[in-house]
Amino acid sequence: MADHLVVFTPSGKRGRFAEGTPVLEAARQLGVDLDSVCGGRGICGRCQVEIGEGTFSKHGIESGARHVTAWNAVEARYAAKRGALANGRRLGCQARVTGDLVVDVPPDSQVHRQVVRKRAEAHPIEIDPVVRLAFVEVAQPDMHDPASDFRRLQAALAAQWGVEGVTASLPVLATLQATLHAGEWSVTAALRGREIVALWPGLRERAHGMAVDVGSTTIAAHLTDLITGEVVASAGLMNPQIRFGEDLMSRVSYVMMNPGGERELTSSVREALDRLVGDVVAEAGIDRADVLEMTVVGNPIMHHLLLGLNPVELGGAPFALTIDGAYEVPARDLGIVIAPGAYVYALPCIAGHVGADTAGVVLSEGPYLKDELTLLVDVGTNAEIVLGNRQRLLACSSPTGPAFEGAQISCGQRAAPGAIERVRIDRQTLEPRYKVIGCDLWSNEPGFEEATASTGVTGICGSGIIEIVAEMWLSGIITTDGVIDGGLAERSPRIEATGRTFSYLVREGEPRLSISQNDVRAIQLAKAALYAGIRLLMDRYGVDKVERITLAGAFGSHIDVRYAMVLGLIPDCDLSRVASAGNAAGTGARIALLNLRSRAEIEKTVLGIEKIETALEPAFQEHFVNAMAIPNKVEPFPELAKVVEFPTPRESVAESGGRRRRRRDG
Repeated sequence: MADHLVVFTPSGKRGRFAEGTPVLEAARQLGVDLDSVCGGRGICGRCQVEIGEGTFSKHGIESGARHVTAWNAVEARYAAKRGALANGRRLGCQARVTGDLVVDVPPDSQVHRQVVRKRAEAHPIEIDPVVRLAFVEVAQPDMHDPASDFRRLQAALAAQWGVEGVTASLPVLATLQATLHAGEWSVTAALRGREIVALWPGLRERAHGMAVDVGSTTIAAHLTDLITGEVVASAGLMNPQIRFGEDLMSRVSYVMMNPGGERELTSSVREALDRLVGDVVAEAGIDRADVLEMTVVGNPIMHHLLLGLNPVELGGAPFALTIDGAYEVPARDLGIVIAPGAYVYALPCIAGHVGADTAGVVLSEGPYLKDELTLLVDVGTNAEIVLGNRQRLLACSSPTGPAFEGAQISCGQRAAPGAIERVRIDRQTLEPRYKVIGCDLWSNEPGFEEATASTGVTGICGSGIIEIVAEMWLSGIITTDGVIDGGLAERSPRIEATGRTFSYLVREGEPRLSISQNDVRAIQLAKAALYAGIRLLMDRYGVDKVERITLAGAFGSHIDVRYAMVLGLIPDCDLSRVASAGNAAGTGARIALLNLRSRAEIEKTVLGIEKIETALEPAFQEHFVNAMAIPNKVEPFPELAKVVEFPTPRESVAESGGRRRRRRDG
């Protein structure tokens, strides 16, 4: 029998095949990335290919539609039920080789297709499914053959898909016979390796998974199509553990003071996750049993509490984790109702205060794949910092406290409609204007009061606090060492005496919003702790400058990076190479959901990260003191100076203890 040369593009894989070999079979033998769920029955339509026409001198062959068998009844049936194929396309399982061929596999027919990410510097997600769908026809029971239904399903998967030794948990087996009868002995199995995690009657083509970021304040979930990589529904809620304490250490203290308290905290976060499952599947119009896999990230304490591990050891030195590697557990063991055999995969933790959420950021941003020296900063109550490139990665955490989230600030609040998020101060008059969440108008524009009537102006959120303190320095209202200059009270009624210090009035009316000297100090303390942690990593790496900075986390995504640098929150860098990554931890969870190989990749990468404990570093205090100044006491910011006009160093007068003191600013 004649054989023919078949070349697949874009992979370039080639081989010789006997007359009559299905194109799908040729692809499988060569390891070409060509999708199929139905096993070559012409039902799913996933294996569509395009046959090259003409002479291909590169491959030394001539190809054309006449070199495959003609359109057949199976393809006609598919087109009648599912719609016509695109011009020039054939079902790879039905088109058989009759001559030399160049076969193009379009992106939508590839299993390992890429999901393009919006940010240019972020690498795309390649889909490499953790769970695959396999449609099989199972032999019916026979009085002359005592084989069980499961044994016959195992035999069908081995014969039709080449998957030997398939297993299933009891919850899956409990559905087996009813599913076989409903499907008239044709079923779709969801395979996680060689384990069946779900079964459906007939052909099932859609598979879903859920990526979750378990934050100390909020929990965010994204329901994702495991085939296309598309996020089909998202939901979030406040972490119910807040009732046990606003910050992580207070929750650990609760466990210490209340024997068995860890079980309460674990139960509350698991119930929240299960509630989020209900929210996203309802939004997407699917069943809970259609969710086949879940990935989670979170800081070490959230990670441990979700898994039911006592976090007390994380409350004090040496901050020992119970486990630091990746961990997977049946969802049912966590009380999460999804597919009967589904698993929850938790990404690895890096250190006692650098968790799986930071591992998610590293996986999302991929500094270990790049040559440029990258700084990743996840800004929160406890900032988590990673510095490095493909040669070396360092990580640490720094206790910034809750000031960046609005806590400890007299007029601070969480980000919500009505909160001030953007601020500008006129350099001459010192008059402010601002924007609030939920309104596109500035406060000095016509229609602002009407547009904000429903929400009001309620306070200042984290991004607004960053901007207003930076603007106060750029306007000369505060000195480099953070003192509100009372001498400016003669120039503007916005500068108000409050006891022995001064404050800056942002808004008249109700509520009356102003920034006090204590507010400025709280921001200085928070930003100094963060910057000192960054400088320790730079010292250890042996560099004075980084090439790229990425701010991660919900708060980081709302910060104007220019003002973050003006404040001295981050080191000097070309501003075009400073960006916010949004919820990069959640994106990392989604990558781990969609790409099996990425799990081994991040597990290996985390093992190689060098951990720095800031509390043990003698230089931390020196860096901290220098970073209290705005932007910094000893470090120049030449890149920032190219785009921002620094205030002129001047003599300033501050009030303290009832006496007037003169000091040199800068």
